[in-house]
Amino acid sequence: MATSRGRALRWPYGRGVALAAQAAASPGAAEAGPSRPFTLVAVTAGPSSRSRSFAARPGECSETINAGIKSLYLMPSIKPKPSFCIESMPSEMLMKIFSYLDAVSLLSVGCVNKRFYHLAYDNGIWLKIYSRCFQPKRTIWAMKSEQTETVSLGCAALCDRKPGYWKKEYIFKQIAAVKTRVMRLVKPVDPYTGLPCKNKEAMKASGLSWIIVLKDKNGKEHVMEKANLSFKDTSVTIIWYSTDLPCLDILSTLKLYGVMPLLSDQSGAPSKNGPRLRSLIAEYHLANLTESSVAVGADKLVQIFSLNPGLLVGLWKEKNEIAFVMVNLHYHQLLERSTLGSATVQYALPPNKPVLDDVDPEYGLHDYNLHVDMHGVSCTYLCGTFRGLFCRKGDIANGYLRLTVVSLKDHTKHVPLPGTLGLSWETDVFKGNVKDCCVMDVTLLDETGKPFWCFSAPVHMEPSSKASCLYDYMGPIYTTDYADAEGKVSVDLVWLEETKEYIIVNLVLYISTKKVNDWYGTSY
Repeated sequence: MATSRGRALRWPYGRGVALAAQAAASPGAAEAGPSRPFTLVAVTAGPSSRSRSFAARPGECSETINAGIKSLYLMPSIKPKPSFCIESMPSEMLMKIFSYLDAVSLLSVGCVNKRFYHLAYDNGIWLKIYSRCFQPKRTIWAMKSEQTETVSLGCAALCDRKPGYWKKEYIFKQIAAVKTRVMRLVKPVDPYTGLPCKNKEAMKASGLSWIIVLKDKNGKEHVMEKANLSFKDTSVTIIWYSTDLPCLDILSTLKLYGVMPLLSDQSGAPSKNGPRLRSLIAEYHLANLTESSVAVGADKLVQIFSLNPGLLVGLWKEKNEIAFVMVNLHYHQLLERSTLGSATVQYALPPNKPVLDDVDPEYGLHDYNLHVDMHGVSCTYLCGTFRGLFCRKGDIANGYLRLTVVSLKDHTKHVPLPGTLGLSWETDVFKGNVKDCCVMDVTLLDETGKPFWCFSAPVHMEPSSKASCLYDYMGPIYTTDYADAEGKVSVDLVWLEETKEYIIVNLVLYISTKKVNDWYGTSY
């Protein structure tokens, strides 16, 4: 009989009786020491069955047995559910699924694993995609007739081709179609700038975009893709900003890439997803940025620094963190630089083949044309063309040709700049304008109208240290300069307080004699 201190557990059927007997007969039960007795009630099957109770005496059931009883009968048993994995499906079913995918999705599926790669390589699937886009035909030439007969490609196209043939054919034709469409847009040339008239349309047609990759000192890369674009006459300005930009102290390099989708969809629009090609345009070193770069200007919130070619980095004043990154890219061969390079090597511009001239004693010193733009992100201050620039042999000094565009003495060529110069910026939260700086785009054409020297770079104005020798303008004089390996630009401006505008009173270009000799085959 059960004692009043026992606990009753009802176990289904007769399993409780066997477990109780096993617990009582186990050798460890007697050694476990005294324990509180409990009652085991065995219930047999059936509604009319009677229950029998067994009293366990102290010491006959150890705590181990009690734990076993609880784990077996008080805890619910969890049976694992059968798992379904797409990789376990037969190849025939996967091939059927893949046949409904478009080209971009099929290429993405092929990157999952080795099996999916080989299945997505199937000629049958790619022939169907190829046929929808290009409608392939096979031409059969008759031996005794000049006429030809075209038949559709069917089973023979699958049997006599190597695996992956139609995949490669589709990709090559898609790239060729995009290239043809872009070349058609860049064919017309602007006579003033010597650049394609529809650069903006060509870039959009190719799906071209630009990204920056920030690499820290531990080797981790931070990719910035979302950017704001501002297209001008001869350049494009690209701005990246985010609250997730890493701190400048941990960064080592910044790489600028041109990115173009490998394929476009059936509508001809660029594909936003899928495989893309990267082309390295420039690489900048950010270590000791504030010391190795040029401070362009500042406002209440940010201070901006410049690195050649055409990079601006805005830093928050209170913290050593990046507020925004701005890049200015000149249109000259921008499509080639953004698409024909690789992820590690920049596209090398083809060298100019000089055309020798033994008749002209000043060959390469005259008939230059200049197109210059000065602008901010959203406004333009100057857009002008100057023709017939030249340099006499006596003006060659210190390894540079001097091309005078605007002279102090010739008042008729002085150029006004309406308003105050400034470079606007913005982030997700703040925006501002850095005064006395802007972006200068220079396009210098040779005597045949080909681009000779081109750049797009930020410049800033400083008060001039020269004594004023101007009697027609009463106001402070400012200077702005630019220099790279191929040449220099020097500009003098006068600020007129009455009309609130700048007047360019002096503009001179200095071209490296090495650049001229390499271009024309001369020896100045």
